[in-house]
Amino acid sequence: QLQLVESGGGLVQPGGSLRLSCSASGFTLGYYAIGWFRQAPGKEREGVSCIASSGGSTNYADSVKGRFTISRANAKNTAYLQMNSLKPEDTAEYYCAVTHAGCSAPVSPVWYDYWGQGTQVTVSS
Repeated sequence: QLQLVESGGGLVQPGGSLRLSCSASGFTLGYYAIGWFRQAPGKEREGVSCIASSGGSTNYADSVKGRFTISRANAKNTAYLQMNSLKPEDTAEYYCAVTHAGCSAPVSPVWYDYWGQGTQVTVSS
């Protein structure tokens, strides 16, 4: 059974860091581009970042450029989102998803086929 599981969320103070993980099971993650998305209460789901299947190209939302870094370890069937200099406006449920359509900008959820259940990130003092 195809499954994506996010982990690594939590409560962090402004300026802090978190690393989210997206672990895949039931399929080979290396065949897919991976996207990270977030959704805050009352807001639409927005694309944060994506990475191509080979890891050779990435895209980021303007709001996270220079602070977030996406990466993947295909041998571990896992992807990551390193989040630094976190701000209260980064507070949201974070999801990973996969697509055969490649990593393109803007990072739009409409292209993504399989989704994890999310992990909560709260940035607050």
